[in-house]
Amino acid sequence: MDGRRWLIDRLDRFPAGKRVSEDLRFRMVLAAACSFLINLLYAVYHGVLGIYNRSLWFIAMCAYYTVLGVLRLSAVLCERRNNAAPSMDTEYFVMRLSGALFVLLSFVLTGVVFISLWQNIAVKHDTIVMITIATYTFYKATMAVVQAVRQRKNPSPLLVVIRRIGTAEAAASILTLQRSMVATFGTSEDKSPFFVLDILTGAAVCLFVLALGINMMIKKRKPED
Repeated sequence: MDGRRWLIDRLDRFPAGKRVSEDLRFRMVLAAACSFLINLLYAVYHGVLGIYNRSLWFIAMCAYYTVLGVLRLSAVLCERRNNAAPSMDTEYFVMRLSGALFVLLSFVLTGVVFISLWQNIAVKHDTIVMITIATYTFYKATMAVVQAVRQRKNPSPLLVVIRRIGTAEAAASILTLQRSMVATFGTSEDKSPFFVLDILTGAAVCLFVLALGINMMIKKRKPED
């Protein structure tokens, strides 16, 4: 018996565990709730450091994690309301609200990228740690793409929002990874070409998040919904 089957068998022994193993929607909302708590902790952490150090970069990162947290919280609250009174109107409202927050997030990311390049801020890690972070980041990005492809025909606007939050976060993580890898493995003589690459990648990520937001804001409800 493989590890996945063993875990599912153990989960199925409990009502809540059975729901986790069988209900995709519940799993996605539960993951969004857990990610919200993580985003909240990161927002508080960067906010405190930003105030203490009077750092624009920490304040910008606080804003980034705050918007991500609000996005995930709105999805969780929508699902909670749907449990009491299912409504596609509510889901479409949350989608449009999330679209507006995505637009805000793109501007926040623009600020983060600008400050990072202006102040030359990039986290340097030990080689092993850097490889571990890179592996996890690429795994997260790959899973976001796989999930989007597998569930592209799922009609739920709420699940679209949750998937796109993960996709936007993965894109931002790739940008952070790129800057950290340059700081870790690069030398002082080869920074100039990477500076241009950082600008291009940062612009691409910000425009990508902006496009996701605009798409959700203008997306119309299908007649069969």
